[in-house]
Amino acid sequence: MNKLNILKYDLVSIVIYISLVSFGILNIYSSSFNELPINLFDLDSTVGKQIMFFFISLVTFIFIIFTRNKLFDNSAALLYYISIFLLIGLFIFGVERGGAKSWYSIGPLSFQPSELAKFGTALFLSKFLSIIQTDLKRSRDILIVLIIIIIPLILTTVQPDPGSALIFLAFIFPIIREGLNINYFYYGLFIISTLVATLKFNFIITSAILIIFFFTYIFYLRNKKNRISLFKLLFSLFLLISISFSTNYLFENILEQRHRDRINLVLGKEVDTSGIGYNINQSKIAISNGGLFGTGFLQGTQTKGNFVPRQHTDFIFSTIGEEWGFIGTLGTILLFSIFIIRIIIRADKQPNHFRRIYSYCFASLIFFHFFINIGMSIGLIPSIGIPLPFISYGGSSLLIFSLMFFVYVNFDSSRLKED
Repeated sequence: MNKLNILKYDLVSIVIYISLVSFGILNIYSSSFNELPINLFDLDSTVGKQIMFFFISLVTFIFIIFTRNKLFDNSAALLYYISIFLLIGLFIFGVERGGAKSWYSIGPLSFQPSELAKFGTALFLSKFLSIIQTDLKRSRDILIVLIIIIIPLILTTVQPDPGSALIFLAFIFPIIREGLNINYFYYGLFIISTLVATLKFNFIITSAILIIFFFTYIFYLRNKKNRISLFKLLFSLFLLISISFSTNYLFENILEQRHRDRINLVLGKEVDTSGIGYNINQSKIAISNGGLFGTGFLQGTQTKGNFVPRQHTDFIFSTIGEEWGFIGTLGTILLFSIFIIRIIIRADKQPNHFRRIYSYCFASLIFFHFFINIGMSIGLIPSIGIPLPFISYGGSSLLIFSLMFFVYVNFDSSRLKED
């Protein structure tokens, strides 16, 4: 058992965590408020449930700080396999909500296993990458890493829940941090850019842009007298044109209509402020209402009028924007930024390979959620159902992100000694 010495823990990050959760509860209360007062400990209310989840999280923290770190190392594979098993079980026992079979329901309680899968994947990926024989310059090891990530990604996509599946791409950054060739990241950007350009314009225009870019790049390299593999460049061009050619087929046959509509809305191909675009439009109105200092707690007209659907979950940022204004949104962004950067800086000082990679994974997951959720709220990213960590309402999200944070805190506290 670890001896409790409060000064060895990352107190700054703990204060930020408590601040974010408390601020979240405040905004959940506001987004759920009507003219009648709400009992904060009424478990039938959203704010009452969130407070209960917070207390459960704190109990979990007490358990984790007295747990030897090697337990997480040794159980990484088991937790990953359990999360995969739970994702598969959704096809038989899952409950459908919002068009996706993503939940287990046991009486009044619901659980989303894709949240546990993020934790399991972070641990198992960290475990594999920390093995001394693992070499990210070797094709076999790269393939294993991709399989670890792709399995939960595919199982989440076919629920269908492409939004939650997208989050698993966050693990690319820790892998690059640990030595994966940065060119793989550039390849991914090229593929994503090709997909977006094809959807925005068409196959002919996208192909023309790709051809012009690649031949310009080839002439640039020849003038610089750099050695180039003409075959590799032409093969890459052929591959990207093939992806562009198949984009519309995949778009029409893989994604559901609601997903296609949301993407078209962000790309500017459709304008719909009363149908599929209603949520984002009302969220933008709420944020613009806030001005510099906000309308004040419980004073938001969009919030009190329930104009923003799911405002206590996916669109909680619009409540912050309306009632706390630019100052409130800036403060929220700064807290998350300090939180993420601090985790990365302290991870760099972590001598234990497994714990360092896990910390990178956790920071990357927080960043992806944070970036996508705010992008959704201001209309830069399609509405894909991604909560704001620690702030949005949701037991699965709060409990798992709290668990991941507490494990990081425990790992960080052991930087100067080995368990």
